[in-house]
Amino acid sequence: MSEEKKEIEFETALKKLETIVENLENGELSLEGALKQYEEGVRMASLCSKRLTEAERRVEVLMKTSGGKLKAAPFESGTEESGKTKKKK
Repeated sequence: MSEEKKEIEFETALKKLETIVENLENGELSLEGALKQYEEGVRMASLCSKRLTEAERRVEVLMKTSGGKLKAAPFESGTEESGKTKKKK
């Protein structure tokens, strides 16, 4: 039997996390049930964080070169909404 771990999509993990938070907030779970939900929530939060980091790395910002041509550049978290990157000093 294959031990492949099925990949969970970001949206699915986020929805599961939202449901877990609702379950924990409503306060009707047993202690054991709350602990299991909490553990699953930590896994889903970690997965969401990992997926967001991966997505950030894949984003590319188009920048104009001095010649007016567009070139792809790696995403920098310090970009402005106009699409221009901040100059480093």
